[in-house]
Amino acid sequence: MIRKVFNKNKKRSGKIDQLIDKYKIPREYLSINRRSVSMAVLVGLFWGFIPMPMQMLAVLATTPLVKFNVPIAISMVWLSNPITMPPMYYMEYLTGNFILGREGVGTVQMTVEWFKENLSDIFVPLYVGTAFYSIIVSSLIYVLINRLWIASVKQEKEEKEKLRRDRTAKKRKHKGHR
Repeated sequence: MIRKVFNKNKKRSGKIDQLIDKYKIPREYLSINRRSVSMAVLVGLFWGFIPMPMQMLAVLATTPLVKFNVPIAISMVWLSNPITMPPMYYMEYLTGNFILGREGVGTVQMTVEWFKENLSDIFVPLYVGTAFYSIIVSSLIYVLINRLWIASVKQEKEEKEKLRRDRTAKKRKHKGHR
């Protein structure tokens, strides 16, 4: 099932093919298969969980190291956007405090002054929590997508086999009535 979502609009226009050929973009960066998609989600989420500027450039900087679907990875980075950043980074901060066994700062105020005053108390727990989500959570989601993809392929094969058996049985039954 998950494959069908990605393979639904697989046909590319001639303009996209021309662009790929003109700039010699490796086809792996646009391919839709289990490895490419699951790795794209892993890379995108890994960078998306990290509080840093220009996360999309970090995704692009990863391309020489690992092959993955770049547009999907870049879209996954947008998990952290101006709306989701405050609760996401606060969750990472709380997780970091939990892992470190710290209480953390009292009340959080959404002012620049407050952050300047408390940066030293926030920085380490935030990045410990960030490491947890970037490494552990994105890896778990990678495994989940792989398993869902494999299950989807298996289910699709079983459905095709059942359909083939039903057609064969129907033909036999039809021949027997003549």
